Amino acid sequence: MTPGTALGPQPTALHRHALRLLARLHRRPVPVRPSRASQLRALTTLLDEAVAAQSPADRAVAACGEPGPLSGQAAQEAGRQSRVLHRLHGRMRDLVLTETDLVHAQQYAGRLLAYDQWMVRQAMDLAFTSRPQPRIEAARLCLNGLGRPADDLRRLRDALRSETDGDSPSEPCAPTGTGSVRASGRGPGTGPGEPGPG
Repeated sequence: MTPGTALGPQPTALHRHALRLLARLHRRPVPVRPSRASQLRALTTLLDEAVAAQSPADRAVAACGEPGPLSGQAAQEAGRQSRVLHRLHGRMRDLVLTETDLVHAQQYAGRLLAYDQWMVRQAMDLAFTSRPQPRIEAARLCLNGLGRPADDLRRLRDALRSETDGDSPSEPCAPTGTGSVRASGRGPGTGPGEPGPG
């Protein structure tokens, strides 16, 4: 073999063109970013479900605060509502959004749903404690529903719904106040103006 002799067959122009075509075929397509309108619809639809779920959850918490012995049916219903809120919280967390204001609304809704779920669990713990004490019974009798965070979630949904229905865009409701259940209280991690767990 003389110096400078190429080893093996050299790729032809047709071969190089085929390689370029294969590379383009294997290239991942660029994902299409959802429009703001579609993101808004997805968030509002989920908020509609969350607001609808609050009514039975509110009744379950209030039932745990009724005087006298509680039925097993009340315990089952509270457990069912806790699971419903848990699933909604997970779906809210996993919703893919890119618009900054919608992401902020999503995070706020997640905190409110977490508070609702915490409130139901607290009601169950107070109502079905294995070691009844006067102070626990007094706290149980203060249960009166989900409190103000439920109203905040509804207002958030309404603000976003008005934009979905074609009204002028409005800023989602800012966090306001702490939750109350006849005797005002806070969920774990509650900060000023933001009810519920962070």
